[in-house]
Amino acid sequence: MKTLIKESGIRNIKDLAKRYDKAKIYFHQDLDGVTTALGMKNYLEDNGIKVVDSEIIQYGDKEFAIKKLDAEGDTMPVLVDFAHGKPMFVIHTDHHDSQSGVEKDTATSFRPSRSNVATVSQIMSPKDIFPADDITLISTVDSADFARYGISPEQVMNFIFKVSKDKDLQQNKTALGLATNKLLLAFKNKAGFLEELVMTSQPSLMSIYQNIDRIAKRENIKYEELFKAGLAKDRFGRPAKEPVFPYASPEDMTLNQQEYIKKQKDSPKVKVEDGIVVQYGGGGMFKPGSYDRYTPFKNNPDADFLVIAWPMGLVQASCNPYKGERELKGVNLGEIAQEVLSKWESQLKDRIIPLSTIKWVSESGKQFGEESVGFTNKDLEAFYGDKVKSIDNGEQFMDRLKDIMNKQNNELTNEEWDILDRLGVPAWEMIQANSGGHKCITNISALNYFGRSKRPPSGKKSNRKKEGDAPYVKFLKMIQNRFVELLKDRINQSKKVQEIKEQIDNSDSVSKFMDELKKIDDDIEQSDSQNMSFKKKVETFQTGLELLGYKLPVFGVDGNFGSETAEVLDKFKNDNDIEIPEDVSIFDQKTKNKIVNLLS
Repeated sequence: MKTLIKESGIRNIKDLAKRYDKAKIYFHQDLDGVTTALGMKNYLEDNGIKVVDSEIIQYGDKEFAIKKLDAEGDTMPVLVDFAHGKPMFVIHTDHHDSQSGVEKDTATSFRPSRSNVATVSQIMSPKDIFPADDITLISTVDSADFARYGISPEQVMNFIFKVSKDKDLQQNKTALGLATNKLLLAFKNKAGFLEELVMTSQPSLMSIYQNIDRIAKRENIKYEELFKAGLAKDRFGRPAKEPVFPYASPEDMTLNQQEYIKKQKDSPKVKVEDGIVVQYGGGGMFKPGSYDRYTPFKNNPDADFLVIAWPMGLVQASCNPYKGERELKGVNLGEIAQEVLSKWESQLKDRIIPLSTIKWVSESGKQFGEESVGFTNKDLEAFYGDKVKSIDNGEQFMDRLKDIMNKQNNELTNEEWDILDRLGVPAWEMIQANSGGHKCITNISALNYFGRSKRPPSGKKSNRKKEGDAPYVKFLKMIQNRFVELLKDRINQSKKVQEIKEQIDNSDSVSKFMDELKKIDDDIEQSDSQNMSFKKKVETFQTGLELLGYKLPVFGVDGNFGSETAEVLDKFKNDNDIEIPEDVSIFDQKTKNKIVNLLS
């Protein structure tokens, strides 16, 4: 048996090539995932490792449904464009801000960038794998950086590509790339579709587009032959009365999308509040090509943000990527997400989600089967480390936990289920491990574990609709509402700051003020002191409060730390969840840092 190489980077690719002669690539099911897999395939094969298979991986229960592949064997498991690691992978590359579940002996390449394919094609590889123009387009799509290039929602949502004589070469390339992305997303859930693209395409958007067209035509011809022979089935497994081709035409999907856009515009589950699109669920997405993530901004082009709650237990927030001024100063969606959660931090830390719930929910996807990797003890350790807690004297069973977790849920005995009932992970840790994002897009995830049972459902599922929302849906909506509330506050703060800054013509004075604010390195307690140094510091933070819209209506910026300043300062601290002392008002370092951050 060959031994598994322990090394720290893909720079040791020659050692890996000696250890493995074959590889299988697992990739995220979007344009960056497909193109990164293609780039990695090219890179590995240039180094003597034949890529023999590929498989999609998606966040949620689908990531535990992927087929097992032992890293101790002769085929090297490789994971690309995915932020959650798995213990079995030998190579893992990604471009997100943070990764979880990555074991220390995995060869990693984590480099923040607008797309993962850019890293593989232009940095990891000694030669460019994809054309530079393709990398720019893929990166633009994956980072939703449309405003920079003047790309409209209509262009991004277009299924149909035709060479236009009225456009230059670059414009036609952009149209091709955007149509490729749209078609790829429309067909991504077709069995084997994305995998075939990876295994048969050359590293170029043109090749991917041509293969999408080839696969669609081939599968539709197969279906037509079955229908003529009377062997075609409808979606309920009955003989098909009318042909429904598996790959809808771009023209039909365009019509479906137009219908979806109209319905969403009038949907009672979509509303606009102070420039924020607030949405619950995705609406009717059954017809091929109907759903598009950018529909809210297509229907509401003046909106700055979208906050959407998904019934599967996810809250997403994003900036409008089509607005050039989308990055409003002081508005950081990633920070807001953490502030939202902080409201329930103590309750979430006290709430323990049983491992029995985590185990069966993680392994409940439709794709899950005997060959699936499952949610194992290594996953538990990689995601949650030492965060496993006892619920009911469960610590006595810790020595059995590894063996139990390494079984699939349908193999567990009643006694083993009972043990998993008595151990769990704090809800706070689960949300932190499964959520993430940055300034202009973020998500709060893992809410689907709340209110779930400790066992997989048994017997026939009831079709009776329960009255009211499930407990976790109620919490989901509470989080969404809190997010919108805080986002409105940040927008107002940002706009006030911008208005005041626009009134200041001398940029040197702004820079000087910020320097003075940053220099305050001690806490300032409320006092009637007339010391010049004290008054100067008070005057500085008073100015900061004024800039943020916290007015001192009577005395203004006067350098005196009296009752008016104390009241306004404490209001700012309360609005930003900063502790307020009972006896005396204090301008502390946490307050200073918050003001600096909001004004920067």
